[in-house]
Amino acid sequence: MMSILEVKGLQYSYENKKRVLRGINAQMEQGKMYAILGPSGCGKTTLLSLLGGLDSPSSGQILYQGEDIAKTGLANHRRSHVAFIFQSYNLIDYLTPVENVALTAKHPPLPILEQLGLTAEEAKRNVLKLSGGQQQRVAIARALASDAQVILADEPTGNLDEDTAAEITAILKESAHNSGKCVVIVTHSNELAKEADIIFNLKKGELMISDAPDTTPRKGRHH
Repeated sequence: MMSILEVKGLQYSYENKKRVLRGINAQMEQGKMYAILGPSGCGKTTLLSLLGGLDSPSSGQILYQGEDIAKTGLANHRRSHVAFIFQSYNLIDYLTPVENVALTAKHPPLPILEQLGLTAEEAKRNVLKLSGGQQQRVAIARALASDAQVILADEPTGNLDEDTAAEITAILKESAHNSGKCVVIVTHSNELAKEADIIFNLKKGELMISDAPDTTPRKGRHH
């Protein structure tokens, strides 16, 4: 299966010349959930913003379906290929969930919100009247309602209690396995990472696949 996202020789330095990414190579496929683990300040969020076309690498390439996003245009990549989910939800706070999702939606918002556990009544409330878990569901609904094939999530369970975090993780996993999205999550939560199909570790600017779960599909062999 051809990877939907590929990273080749990716390097990134901050203005003060501190190099955070030192020649990263990686491939990511549709239908899989990836977790990127690593200590605070190691460049995980930087890597995510590069994958999403929010920033440009110092050198190296990011390919979407084999094409360099720098050549096809970062704005086009952000608009058409990727959807972001942030720890801070990034919702427009004077709108309702339905209105928030409708902004990027290619599909009707309400069925997606209901699928993620909001009632029709909650979906029409101001988002600030919702709990953190509900707001994060709205943020995920917004990502799923777009046609983006890649979902990039930055600490999506960081502000949530354990039960809600587990539910959100399950929804993201389902988006990969059932909707064929490529889901890439930056997290420091080992609990969340354990649910991923592939775990990357970002250390000292290098990305390594960490003892990846057994990927051969065998019934009843899910670790």
